[in-house]
Amino acid sequence: MTRAVGAAIAAGCMAMTVAVVGAQTRAGAGAPQPVSDAIRASWKSAKTNIHDSAAKVPENLYSFSPVPTVVRTFGQIVAHTAGANYEFCSAAKGEKSPKAENAFEALATKVAIVKAYDDSVAYCDAVFAALTDKSAVESVDQPFGAGKGPRLAALVGNIGHLNEHYGNLVTYMRIKGIVPPTSAK
Repeated sequence: MTRAVGAAIAAGCMAMTVAVVGAQTRAGAGAPQPVSDAIRASWKSAKTNIHDSAAKVPENLYSFSPVPTVVRTFGQIVAHTAGANYEFCSAAKGEKSPKAENAFEALATKVAIVKAYDDSVAYCDAVFAALTDKSAVESVDQPFGAGKGPRLAALVGNIGHLNEHYGNLVTYMRIKGIVPPTSAK
């Protein structure tokens, strides 16, 4: 993600949540969490699309790349999203990432890659579950050296990153005649 994109996401998130948090503060404890709930719904969709793609594609296609040596294979994309999940969610959590972004790209089997992805999702699930509209605007160090920004920006960045790579996976599946999970519904 470029610094400019990160800054734009951060600015948009900040503007959107300032009004919501102000309204929530006036409403008191137990107030609705519309921003956090919307982010959690987007997270659920994005994480599920990657997981369902990983589950649907047979292991022999995990080594498929439409252009060998130039772009990641199907398996490497799924593995990459696992490592990136840790980077984004640890930033939102305010801690050092427990795993490097590229920690899983050398995994060779579907079972290992799916496990790495599911473990990263479990780590992120706790971060998304803890999000409130108030904590969304708290300043944290953003992933990938993007400086300081609202917690929400790291989480929105993660969702965007997963959606970007789901688009890659959809293309790979279509090339191989596999109907992507969202088209199969």
